[in-house]
Amino acid sequence: MPAPTSSAEADGRDRDFGRPAVRVQPGEHYVTRRDELIVTVLGSCVSVCLRDAGRGVGGLNHFLLAESVEEGPAGASARYGGYAMELLINDLLKLGARRERLEAKVFGGGRVLSALNGRAIGERNAAFALDYLKAEGIAVLAHDVLGELARKIAFLPSSGRVWVRRLGRGAGGEVFGAERRWAAARPPQADGGVELFK
Repeated sequence: MPAPTSSAEADGRDRDFGRPAVRVQPGEHYVTRRDELIVTVLGSCVSVCLRDAGRGVGGLNHFLLAESVEEGPAGASARYGGYAMELLINDLLKLGARRERLEAKVFGGGRVLSALNGRAIGERNAAFALDYLKAEGIAVLAHDVLGELARKIAFLPSSGRVWVRRLGRGAGGEVFGAERRWAAARPPQADGGVELFK
């Protein structure tokens, strides 16, 4: 069985689920054919969970902005929605997924800081993801987007299950700040339903 493909690394057990998990940071993605839990935390960012149930492969991305205003290699970064989607889809195809069988679940895009309400970053991210999937003919089975709270999501590609935990209001600013710090610190790199849990 091929190893998982990703810019993320396994980081031990997830304390909410008590099982090994792969944590995906902003600007990263992860695909696998193993029975692994993939976890990420979202503020205004968006994650798309993609899966080919027939082939038993799936993965997710975590992008910060819908589109790049940069041209050239810096614009080809997984922190931007279009490129993040291409990376995720291409890596799933490399593991044997069939494009016509892909199914999606979309999360994030929260308006986690009232001071940023005018920017609507989360709304643009969520709209981009849903529009992209529609244009590509990929069915969206579930989504939990927008709102004012940050989220932790956990995706189990082997079953297609996704758990969502909304984080308290105080976590929003912290998550948003972490997303921005992560984006600034990392150089651009080219490379069925929703269940709430407490």
